[in-house]
Amino acid sequence: AAHCLPVPAGLDLKQAACLPETFFTVWSNVFTRGGLKAGERFLVHGGSSGIGTTAIQLAKAFGARVFATAGSDAKCQACLDLGAERAINYRDEDFVKVLREEGGADLVLDMVGGDYIPRNVKAMAEDGRLVQIAFLQGPKVELNFALMMVKRLTLTGSTLRPQSDLAKAQIAQDLREAVWPLIEAGKVAPVMDSEFALEDAAAAHARMESSGHIGKIVLKVG
Repeated sequence: AAHCLPVPAGLDLKQAACLPETFFTVWSNVFTRGGLKAGERFLVHGGSSGIGTTAIQLAKAFGARVFATAGSDAKCQACLDLGAERAINYRDEDFVKVLREEGGADLVLDMVGGDYIPRNVKAMAEDGRLVQIAFLQGPKVELNFALMMVKRLTLTGSTLRPQSDLAKAQIAQDLREAVWPLIEAGKVAPVMDSEFALEDAAAAHARMESSGHIGKIVLKVG
């Protein structure tokens, strides 16, 4: 019960269903674990995903400079519309080059893994933090840890599900105090791509696996 949050004023259940998983994940990893501060350069990969659209908005709301990667011009535009200062189409540009020209990323939120991990390390500023939350391209990679030492980097990460009931309750409380007022004020909003009936879950999975969706995909129950 301590994990439950009220539907924010002004949102319906369909919109509210987009909140918990992504907002719990972003808050605990970007702000609690990653320690993002106002004025810092924040890089989020998969900027048009449910996690990405949430991270962009919250980081912007708390005063960070936001950089995001995405795989199409339309997705990059969506990132810009949500508050990213710079959206990088990873098919055309190298995020390492872009971030290094800006002085490096103070915080990176990554769910890609694979060869992104050493590239993230190269893209980071001194005393930067890398927070890993998934491995779409695999968890095993060769990494030169000398860069971690030279730039005094912090490499960390987490998953939400195995954490204790108490830890999840604390995340819920933090969200209610720090983020729910932003949602109710209209400064942050869930991004919903589409809605499917529960019996059409297979079609929802097909939509998820397509390259065009932006934000969350919702299933309607009952």
